[in-house]
Amino acid sequence: MFVVVFFLFTLSYLIWTKHVFRQCQKRSDHARLKMLIKNESETVFKPSVNVRALLIIAHPDDECMFFGPAVLRLRQLGARLQVLCLSAGNYYHEGEQRRKELFDSCGVLGIPASQVTIIDNKELPDDPSVVWSTHIVSSLILKQVKESSTNLVLTFDGRGVSGHANHIAIYRGLSYLASTRTKPNGCCFLALQSVSTVRKYLSLLDLPITWLCKSDFWCITGFEEYCQAKRAMFCHRSQLLWFRYFYLLFSRYMFINTFQVITQREGNLKIQ
Repeated sequence: MFVVVFFLFTLSYLIWTKHVFRQCQKRSDHARLKMLIKNESETVFKPSVNVRALLIIAHPDDECMFFGPAVLRLRQLGARLQVLCLSAGNYYHEGEQRRKELFDSCGVLGIPASQVTIIDNKELPDDPSVVWSTHIVSSLILKQVKESSTNLVLTFDGRGVSGHANHIAIYRGLSYLASTRTKPNGCCFLALQSVSTVRKYLSLLDLPITWLCKSDFWCITGFEEYCQAKRAMFCHRSQLLWFRYFYLLFSRYMFINTFQVITQREGNLKIQ
């Protein structure tokens, strides 16, 4: 009896997952992005506005390990996408190699090298034990946003997906901007939602749970996009330890990205 119930539950869950996946593919992501940008603007919103996105990461490989679905979906929607990496990933003294790996990875994802910026600041080392300065992080972000006329910024949330202190520092810097008058008008800040460890390794099977949870923006990839993100990760040869292969097979972040808007209320942080 237990086996029959388990089989029926599993079959039902798989059918539900397939149904949710199809529904996600029918959504108008572009319209949703425009609405989010509109809500952040104090001026008259033009329906024809182009999405100019900036992805902010802490280390080379973050772009495909965590943000692959969002990057590929934004590219499909015709958004102009730039990447700002706040360290060269020199924790194991492999900074030069990891720089090249980031450019190669972004090339696979369809982002030209001219749209990738890597910051090498001694105050922002690749080190989980170092708390990055909110002042420096927010200043660098604001400078890049203004120079590129960005209207959509994507980065980590307050848990940093993996709990890495450098990831969380970017969120704190962006949250600080969201809580001050220095935030550019009409620019929407999105934070990638962290999930529990169990959900993190459910791959696409996390889709029904994601469907039931509140998110401001979704990005779901199919098998072809997953393979593209995986090829991008293979460019980071210095990071391909055994557990990374496990991650590539089972992580929901290879298939699903969900974001929450960073609001002024959430961004009420003191600067460091």
